[in-house]
Amino acid sequence: MSVDATLVNNLEAIVGTRWVKRRASELVAYDADGLPGYHATPRLAVFPGSREEVVHVVRALAEANVAFVPRGAGTGLSGGALAADSVLIGLNRLTRIHDIDHINRVVHVEPGVVNAKLSRAVAPFGLQYAPDPSSQTVCTIGGNVAENAGGPHCLKYGVTLNHVVALNIVLPNGETRTLGHPNGETDGYDLLGVFIGSEGCFGIATDVWVRLVPLPDAVRTILADFPSIDAAARAVSRIVATGIVPAALEMMDNPTIRAVEASIYAAGYPIDAAAVLLCEVDGLGAGLAEDVDTIAVCCSESGARDVRVASTEEERTRLWQGRKKAFGAMGRIAPSLVVQDAVVPRTRLPDILATIHDIGVRHRVKVCNVFHAGDGNLHPNIPYNADDPDESARVHHAMIEIMQACIDIGGTITGEHGVGLDKLPYMSKLFDDDSLAMMCAVRDAFDPDRRANPGKVVPVHACREWHSTRAART
Repeated sequence: MSVDATLVNNLEAIVGTRWVKRRASELVAYDADGLPGYHATPRLAVFPGSREEVVHVVRALAEANVAFVPRGAGTGLSGGALAADSVLIGLNRLTRIHDIDHINRVVHVEPGVVNAKLSRAVAPFGLQYAPDPSSQTVCTIGGNVAENAGGPHCLKYGVTLNHVVALNIVLPNGETRTLGHPNGETDGYDLLGVFIGSEGCFGIATDVWVRLVPLPDAVRTILADFPSIDAAARAVSRIVATGIVPAALEMMDNPTIRAVEASIYAAGYPIDAAAVLLCEVDGLGAGLAEDVDTIAVCCSESGARDVRVASTEEERTRLWQGRKKAFGAMGRIAPSLVVQDAVVPRTRLPDILATIHDIGVRHRVKVCNVFHAGDGNLHPNIPYNADDPDESARVHHAMIEIMQACIDIGGTITGEHGVGLDKLPYMSKLFDDDSLAMMCAVRDAFDPDRRANPGKVVPVHACREWHSTRAART
C-alpha cells in the first residue's frame, strides 16, 4: 500500500471509518474559512472524538511525517485554518463541558465547545465567559485560544488570553503537556501566554480551563448617531477621556448601517446617519445612570444628532444583533467580502478613517467600516465580485494601501483575526529580520519539524518551512 493508504488505515483504526474524509466531495466543505478569498483542499480530514484520539492521530501523522492543520468551526478570518497538502484535524466533536467550578469561577471544557454555549451553561450560576467574538454563536473555544479572540466586550474584559488559566496540549510530535494551572499562577516562563494566539502552529489544545466573571448587576446600551464619521471618532476620544471604561464601544459607518437595515438583522439604526456608536456600560446599578448621562453629553458635544438608551432587553439584544451580524449582512451588497483587521492609536481614528475613505474612492471600491472603536481595532470591509478580475485587482490594491496606512500611522496588522495566510506579506513591514528569527526560534521549541499549520504566520523566507502548496487566492 502507498503511504497515504497506510495512513488512512491507521487513522480509521483510531477514530473509525466514518470520521476520516478523503473524497473531494467531502473535503470541499473545508477548502476555506470565514475569509472567502483563499482556498485550499486538505489532503485528508480526520475528526477525533476524544482527547486520547487526538493524541493518537497526531502521533500517527508524526510517524508518517505528514503536516497537519487544526480546525475548529472554520470561522477564522485570515485563512489560518486552510490545510494545503496537509491533513486537517477537525476538533468539532470535542464538545464536552467537563466541570463547572462556580465557587472558584473556573470551567473545564473541550476545544469544540461553542463560545455562546459556554456562557449559557454558566449563566444559572450568575457567571459568564466574557470574550464575545462576533461569531460567538458558532465559533469554538479552541479556535478562540488559537487566535486569542477578542470581541466587542474585550475593551473592558480583555481578550481570550486574559481568561484562560490552563491548557492541556498535544505537541506536533504527539507528546502532551500542561500549560498553566487550573488553580492559578505557576512558576517559570509564561508558556501558556506563548501558546495562546499561536494560530495552530505550536500544537493542539485538547482541554481548556477558563476563568469566569460575574454577570453584571445592570447593563445600559446606548446608540448615538452622527452626521459624520469624524464626529463619531471625536466622541470616542471624549468618552475614553472621562475615565469611564465602557464594556464595549463600537462604530459602524453608513454603508454598514444600510446593509444591516436591509437584512433580517435590522436593528433600528438610522439609515441616514454617517455613523453610529454603540456603547455599553455595565456593573452595579448605582452609578450607571451618571455614566450614561456623561456618555450622552460626550456624544452631543461631538455633534451627535440623537442619543438613545435601549429601554428593554429585547431592544438591547436587537441593537447588538445588528452589530454582530454586520459581516453577514454585507452579503446583500456583493457575493464576496474582504475583511481586514488592523489596530491604530485611538486618537488617530479620524485621520485613518479619512485615509481609508480616500483609498476606497481612488480605487472605486465600497469600504464598509464596522469596528471596535474603543481600542482602535479597525475592520475595513470591501464587498466585491470575485468573478470580476478588474474589481478583484482594485480591491487587492486598496487593501494593501489600507494596511500600509495603518502601519504608517503607528498601528499594527491584526487585533484579533490573526496573521494566518492573509497578513503574511505585512509581517516583514512590521518586524525586522531579527524579530522574525526570534519568532521562528520560539516555534522551533514547540515544532522543530514545522508540521503544525505550515506556511502560516511567519513568512517562509524568515524560517525554514514545510514545503507545502500555498493556498490559492481568488
